[in-house]
Amino acid sequence: MFGLEKREQDSSSDVPEKKRGLVRSLREGLRRTRESLLGGLTSLIPGGRPIDSATLDTVEECLLVADVGMEATEAIIGRLRERHRQQRIDDGDALYAALREEMVALLAPVARPLVVPADRRAPFVLLMVGVNGAGKTTTIGKLARQFRAQGLSVVLAAGDTFRAAAVEQLRIWGERLDVPVIAQATGADAASVIYDALAAATARGADVLIADTAGRLHTRENLMEELKKIRRVLGKLDPEAPHETMIVLDATTGQNGLAQAEQFRKAVGVSGIALTKMDGTAKGGIVFAIARRLGIPLRYVGVGEQSDDLRVFDAGEFVDALLDRGAGR
Repeated sequence: MFGLEKREQDSSSDVPEKKRGLVRSLREGLRRTRESLLGGLTSLIPGGRPIDSATLDTVEECLLVADVGMEATEAIIGRLRERHRQQRIDDGDALYAALREEMVALLAPVARPLVVPADRRAPFVLLMVGVNGAGKTTTIGKLARQFRAQGLSVVLAAGDTFRAAAVEQLRIWGERLDVPVIAQATGADAASVIYDALAAATARGADVLIADTAGRLHTRENLMEELKKIRRVLGKLDPEAPHETMIVLDATTGQNGLAQAEQFRKAVGVSGIALTKMDGTAKGGIVFAIARRLGIPLRYVGVGEQSDDLRVFDAGEFVDALLDRGAGR
């Protein structure tokens, strides 16, 4: 099933320009967070100004303003203070380089892309969860487009049976991408819909099944129980399903996203995160808080409305875009 013919590769001349375009979109998407963070550091970076304890206090304040979170900030600042004691940070440029290294080191363990195994004989099941308004259905559409671009066949399951608009939105994505959508009437049992979708995806020999679920507050135990039921029902057809349970978090909610992820992880075992709406907040430092406290793989970050703006998370690229002093010049 996965022995599909690969799509024609971009010519060598097109690849660098495409890469540059993606880097530009990431930098633009992180503009508000970058301005929030670097705004307080411009007097420190670059230049030969000596670094002292007060300087590091200012860096700490800037990280907290950008919603990096107390735990992650303390970890980064602790490492910078140790470097300073060892006389390895003596001016603004050295501080900038050290800050970048510590940020990348914190994020690298969670920068693990989602990989659909090439040797699977059954559909790879991706169960999408999250609270209302996080951008879950839109993220599903963008993921479906990306999987299709990789040459994978996709089926969508309209498991948000509470909102007729959610089913219609998913059907629009299906028509746009020429992807089948398995749905039932509004108010139908979500577990039944997703069970039928997996059966259909298996019969069609599909590579990937992406299952939508109703947005729910992480504090509503009855709705979390429904997610547990969905997982149990999927297991009847494939004991390993779902193979990925991805929570979609709205970056504009800041630290509240941590509580959401923790509750969903306790209930249904979240294995990946897609962080959306990074372009709409100055609090994009939440990625560091996620990495420090949760350690859940951060699969994607959304930095805009276009399909390409749902980016596979790369720690180095992210930090470079966040600390780019020349962006927008």
